[in-house]
Amino acid sequence: MTNFIVPPVPQEALDTLSAESRSCIQRLSQHISERYDLSVHPQNKLGAVLILLYEDEGELRVLLTTRAKTLRTHPGQTALPGGRVDDTDDGFIATAYREAHEEVGLPLDSPDVHTVTVLAPHISLYKIVVIPVIAVLTRLSLLKELKAEVNEVACIFTHPLRAILDPSIAKDEPLASSGTEDWPYKEDYYNTSDSVVPILNNTVYRMHRFRTVASPIKGLTADILIKTADIAFDSRPTFERYAHLQARTFGEICRLLTEQS
Repeated sequence: MTNFIVPPVPQEALDTLSAESRSCIQRLSQHISERYDLSVHPQNKLGAVLILLYEDEGELRVLLTTRAKTLRTHPGQTALPGGRVDDTDDGFIATAYREAHEEVGLPLDSPDVHTVTVLAPHISLYKIVVIPVIAVLTRLSLLKELKAEVNEVACIFTHPLRAILDPSIAKDEPLASSGTEDWPYKEDYYNTSDSVVPILNNTVYRMHRFRTVASPIKGLTADILIKTADIAFDSRPTFERYAHLQARTFGEICRLLTEQS
């Protein structure tokens, strides 16, 4: 499960993008993530998510889902298509695409979807090691063919990737109504809070929440997208990314988990 070999995005696919979006994809494809030995983690604790990017009216957007409220974990929350590794998966990239196919009907081996890169792993609240796989979609009409798997996905929606760095950019979106379960916070576009995490040796974790047209982007999904947008636009967020002394890398978090076990 260490298959991270990603061929270059075809030039003809890059040529369909604006100059800015093309630069974003090239930065992502050239990014070298730190590699970790994941063989020490049991397979049932390994997973992958697909960060599917596409351009619409010159703007890079990311495909997201709201999880069904009947699910046992994270019901009703925003997620990237993804899930745990299966015995039949030939690497994490295959896991990400299989899960996207099962959850939203993204065609497997589509000539309109190109793998860009694989980022360093993240780890979830349930101690699942999550590998982010980034891809770019070059045929917008394919989005209309997607269909939510009703037992897992309540809805499919998208969000501007740049708004993950500057939440005010989302002001032009038909955002979820303020004061509802989809945005119960007083801020217009972005909310944050810090909390002590006992399983991480009582260090502090900063939770980021972004207002969208559907459920808020927060937690692990927000962390993954902040990293993605940071690389893509070569720009830092307009907010403070980390709490004081917060663990910032997968290696640091694994070390803290080991110290507490």
